[in-house]
Amino acid sequence: MINVLIFSQNMLFKQDLSSQIKLSDLNYSCDEKLPPDIIVIDEETVTLAEVRQKFERTPVFVLLQKGTKSKEDSPFVKYIAKPFVLSSFLNQIKSALNFILTSDAAVISFNTYELFPLEKEIKNLKTGEKIKLTEREVSIILYLYKMKGKATTKSEFLEEVWGYNPNASTHTIETHIYRLRQKIEKNADWPELISTENGGYKLNF
Repeated sequence: MINVLIFSQNMLFKQDLSSQIKLSDLNYSCDEKLPPDIIVIDEETVTLAEVRQKFERTPVFVLLQKGTKSKEDSPFVKYIAKPFVLSSFLNQIKSALNFILTSDAAVISFNTYELFPLEKEIKNLKTGEKIKLTEREVSIILYLYKMKGKATTKSEFLEEVWGYNPNASTHTIETHIYRLRQKIEKNADWPELISTENGGYKLNF
């Protein structure tokens, strides 16, 4: 059971979001008496610093009022503009939980690489070289790793890695994959680790 703790001064919005979350998936609860797996802050009802201090390892989603300038996401803090699509929001919750659970393992091994999610580094075991990654690049590799060698479409990428982001497009994905290949592939023009298949991408194990 995934427990979602919601902070909001708007009780009607809080009750409505809580009801929709629970109705959409029986694996979700919104019980304030239980430890949270996910925290939702509606328009900074409480300070993010307070929440992060008390729940250091819990992913936090900050809901921004329409028209508010978005802020930079971090591994444990995601910003979402209102209004949002509930299904996309739940997908982002699942992605955040997967990231945290995977991060706790400290290191992920595949092919001839080791990924260190929290340090945002990938190590080439053949050369010993460590390469710094962006948060988004870590999320891309984690998602491809979760697919276990199965190709993913660009639309799936948008939903799982970018979530509800009106500024994201297939071109956004292509650009990030290109930059990631430039960093980690021996020859970015002939990628061996992240290959293109049927218009999508897959991680080669």
